[in-house]
Amino acid sequence: MVKIDLITGFLGSGKTTFIREYAKYLVSQGERICIIENDYGAVNIDMVLLQDLFGENCNLEMIVGGDGQEAHRRRFRTKLISMGMSGYTRVIIEPSGIYDVDEFFDVLYDEPLDRWYEIGNVISIVDASSVSSLEGMSRYLFMSEIAHAGKIVVSKISDGMDVPEVISNVNSIMSEFGLGKENSWFDPSKDFITKHYDEFTETDFKSLAGCGYRHASYVKLPLEDKQFTPLFYFDVEISEDNLRKIAESLFKDTNAGKVIRIKGFVKTGDNSQIEFNATENEMKIAPVVSSRNVLIIIGEALNKEYINSILKDYCKVVSL
Repeated sequence: MVKIDLITGFLGSGKTTFIREYAKYLVSQGERICIIENDYGAVNIDMVLLQDLFGENCNLEMIVGGDGQEAHRRRFRTKLISMGMSGYTRVIIEPSGIYDVDEFFDVLYDEPLDRWYEIGNVISIVDASSVSSLEGMSRYLFMSEIAHAGKIVVSKISDGMDVPEVISNVNSIMSEFGLGKENSWFDPSKDFITKHYDEFTETDFKSLAGCGYRHASYVKLPLEDKQFTPLFYFDVEISEDNLRKIAESLFKDTNAGKVIRIKGFVKTGDNSQIEFNATENEMKIAPVVSSRNVLIIIGEALNKEYINSILKDYCKVVSL
């Protein structure tokens, strides 16, 4: 049977960066893998960021769609059926940063998928810099995305950060929603990896590739329609300095809603383009050559009309 690993984590936690390193390790161990970018958005930026992994033993597939959860689930199931005889030893799934993990389990328990695939691992990525600031529905979604994890990878650890406090905060959030008592849902000494990705050893990767998953039961909260709907801006052309200033402003501007992440590929001049990836606590900008030119803004209760008014002079198509 083909093992399927699910890599979860809230928006901007660093899932794609982790998958790059994890996939390289699996291929080095002789596995033939497929990475499925499983997103609700109409454009999948993370798929583009993984293109250089494509090769004889690593394939990339994509599922997109913004027409409802049930339609998305059907596409996920159909994709796995179509891949059933492709000879993969492992499939890695990177979902949206806003994802109902029950979809993963429900689909894989369906026939005939339950005869072709087995759940391998649920690995969750936690952004150390943002755990303490999560509120409301974002806090609930964070909990739901990591609740089943066999292993937690703590990302974006900065110098001087109190990592034990981060781990304690994670377990505190779990207990708020009925999962374990204080500091008990995840074992601080066994269930966490607290290193930068480039410091991972073969032992670390081996533990991740066999960490399994856990069963979690909690009261599910309903998401309001379009509460976390992303906004897309196409054919964006703006200077790097202006983009940086606008992004910094949007993260702080309550009129825009709660902006959580801004990412994409943006034209900054006649012969220049950058990859832009930002959260409130971190901003990454790098030169790139891409056929895409799109900026995506992700957040909670976004004010589309207000954000459109800010970006309308820098793109040909504002979010509809």
